[in-house]
Amino acid sequence: MKKFILTFPGQGSQSIGMMKGLAEQVVIKDTFTEASNILGVDFLEMITSENNQINKTINTQPLMLTVGIATWRYLLSIGISLPAFSAGHSLGEFTALVAGESLSFRDGLNLVLKRAELMQDAVPENEGAMAAILGLDDDAVIDVCLKNSNNQTLEAVNFNSPGQVVVAGTKAVVEASLNHFKDAGAKRAIIVPVSVPSHCSLMKPASIKFKEYLKSVVFKLPNFPVIQNYQAVSYNETELIKDALVLQMFNPVRWTETIKNLSRKEVGIFVESAPGKILTGLNKRINRDAIHTSIDSVESANQFLLQIK
Repeated sequence: MKKFILTFPGQGSQSIGMMKGLAEQVVIKDTFTEASNILGVDFLEMITSENNQINKTINTQPLMLTVGIATWRYLLSIGISLPAFSAGHSLGEFTALVAGESLSFRDGLNLVLKRAELMQDAVPENEGAMAAILGLDDDAVIDVCLKNSNNQTLEAVNFNSPGQVVVAGTKAVVEASLNHFKDAGAKRAIIVPVSVPSHCSLMKPASIKFKEYLKSVVFKLPNFPVIQNYQAVSYNETELIKDALVLQMFNPVRWTETIKNLSRKEVGIFVESAPGKILTGLNKRINRDAIHTSIDSVESANQFLLQIK
């Protein structure tokens, strides 16, 4: 089989009905049942009924880990080999580590739930915000943040692709910054509807508690290299893997750098192990020469199998 790179999306990729193309597969049902038994939440019901529960951080993070692992288990069940490398965007990093058996599915679910709770508690409701800045290069976004923080928090936190950067910080400052980004040349500067200002320094208190919680969790080296968000590299020691998960909470997601580093590995196929195409879209903009696909149905899984045979 041809080598490929396995990627997992993070918060923001969830949607009602997202598993409809795979939901009847036994391994998918079994994975959702396993997650429900572990956390006491029916995630499959959550994404098949019209409600706003999937957008609550404490639901979204374990839900997206479950979606990613269920999809990956289905790919394994039809004969897909292990990837050459893997990476996940933000909480997707945990999914990649579970896929690589660096930690168990149970531990992964409990970790992302704890992470979500700590992140939610770190900043009072309506005091933090995030905004997407489109059409401005990374350095220009950073410069606007530095000039307009007003001694509060305004930081570039997601370097998603060339011309797409997300900023986070104190709500009032983030909202006031939108016109500054437009004045600097941004095509768009829009508030992202999230309840937590992820990956900025406001998350430092949460990271301290998360580091303490991680001490009791057993990690192994993954079965394949997992490129982690903090430095856009993989680590060969379990303590470094743990440290990167902590540092990720209040440091930027370096997705552009991650995909560029992976592109140098001369593995020309990227697959997003989940329905939806947010990462696939980002990855295409970063590396236009590679093959990019996402798995949202039995048909797309079979097509991917043919691509790598």
